[in-house]
Amino acid sequence: MIINNLLLKLKDRSPQNIARAREVLLGMKGKMEVLVELTVETNIRSGPAAYDILLIAKYNTMEDFEAYLIHPVHVEVGKYIAGVVESSASVCYRA
Repeated sequence: MIINNLLLKLKDRSPQNIARAREVLLGMKGKMEVLVELTVETNIRSGPAAYDILLIAKYNTMEDFEAYLIHPVHVEVGKYIAGVVESSASVCYRA
């Protein structure tokens, strides 16, 4: 199992904007066979070093993860996220 954790810090950190970004990310659920599981959580503790959203995505293989990255649904969501994100961090690992 491949697990990718993505942290997002948004430019506009208002609760409404965070909720909208979460909704957009969750919109990928069930639309790609290669995406086994998708969880999107929002941070409950604010602060300058805090990130706003944690996305946890699971794939059966690294090839599935690579296919996800270029999938049209992911590409569209990525365009939205690119417009609202200030910074991001990612950790991808085998479990």
